[in-house]
Amino acid sequence: MSESVRKIIHIDMDAFYASVEQRDFPMYQGKPLAVGGSRERGVVAAASYEARKFGVRSAMSSRMAYRRCPDLIFVKPRFEVYKAVSSQIREIFFQYTDLVEPLSLDEAFLDVTENKKQIPSATLVAKAIKQQIKTEIGLTASAGISINKFLAKIASDYQKPDGLTLIAPHEAESFVENLEVDKFFGVGKVTAEKMHSLGIHTGADLKKLPEKELVKQFGKVGHFYFHIARAVDNRPVNPNRIRKSVGVENTFEADISGAVNILMHLEPIAEAVIERMQKSGMQGKTLTLKVKYATFEQVTRSKTLLEPIGTYELMIHLAKELIQSIEANSPIRLLGLTISNPEDKHQETGTQLSLEF
Repeated sequence: MSESVRKIIHIDMDAFYASVEQRDFPMYQGKPLAVGGSRERGVVAAASYEARKFGVRSAMSSRMAYRRCPDLIFVKPRFEVYKAVSSQIREIFFQYTDLVEPLSLDEAFLDVTENKKQIPSATLVAKAIKQQIKTEIGLTASAGISINKFLAKIASDYQKPDGLTLIAPHEAESFVENLEVDKFFGVGKVTAEKMHSLGIHTGADLKKLPEKELVKQFGKVGHFYFHIARAVDNRPVNPNRIRKSVGVENTFEADISGAVNILMHLEPIAEAVIERMQKSGMQGKTLTLKVKYATFEQVTRSKTLLEPIGTYELMIHLAKELIQSIEANSPIRLLGLTISNPEDKHQETGTQLSLEF
């Protein structure tokens, strides 16, 4: 590991949209609540912890969520409110450091190696931020603290809700070695399955493979896997980070076909994309349709407009046009939609190992 270390905090609001609704409307407190969709259509944008006990999760279809929790309360998202609350939270972050990298409305990385309040311990900084959010805004957040973004992100998810988890410098490598690859931030379900097929189940297994072999198996991201297996992640906290794309895809239990059927399955995907766009603040002018057939042949079709694609109705209209350019009657196992080509405008957005954590 490097002889120098940074102090990185990842703050992740707990069930953010749902928690804002429960804060603002006391009748929802303690109740299973889903933001987004309805009982008939759409997808869940966020679920309260009471709903999660029934297996309700974000990105789940509303129908599936209702089947799992018949008493589930659906409310429409209020993105302007969430954005306003997010701005309040971000102002708290800036009281401690200018090195704040928002990932979305409800999470951000902070580099507090040097902080404005000159608090010596990153853990104490995280505690102070959590307490300030709770006192001033009435919401709880979970915090992960470690030497890099990869570990801080994983740590913040460890003791939700209202969690505080430190992965100290001397624990970093052994922590990663014991971590299941399924829980690696940046390793999705398909990649995890491929890793399992190669006998890679933990960070220790991943660490055994040479960098050249990882690149051969996984492409350029293999370099990243090689380094994080050793708890090395040198990516800086970037306060000017601009998200370049937002996408959602779905693999079906049974193959689908036919233009009408394809469009029906694209509707909840489009809703999820719109919700992620609103959550991240990203807008783009290119819509890409991804199709993977039962034969595993994959095709993409794109359409670019002069103005951002910002509404569900426009996205579905463009999706209809893109469907006409694919072989719609062949069995399809996966569909996806991605918005990219963001607007060209400004968007908000080492010391020694003895550093106190």
